Amino acid sequence: MADDAAGWSAAERAEIANHAANGSWTLIDRSQLPHGRSLVRLIWVYKRKRSGAMKARLCVQGCAQTHGIDYDQTFCATMRPTSLRAL
Repeated sequence: MADDAAGWSAAERAEIANHAANGSWTLIDRSQLPHGRSLVRLIWVYKRKRSGAMKARLCVQGCAQTHGIDYDQTFCATMRPTSLRAL
């Protein structure tokens, strides 16, 4: 169990480092939040890959967001034709 805790903690640190490197958020103090705005809630999603690797993803709770206020772009993953042929 202790090994699992260390693995999940390392996966979380890697995810936070990726977000910091990509500049996907700006860390602010609650006192800097504009009047009438609320913080977007985040949740951790954990997955153990078939290889045994531990993956942690930091996700925004989508039901707590309002289009045009909390976000203005969406992303839809698409499959490449070469990947489809391999399946």
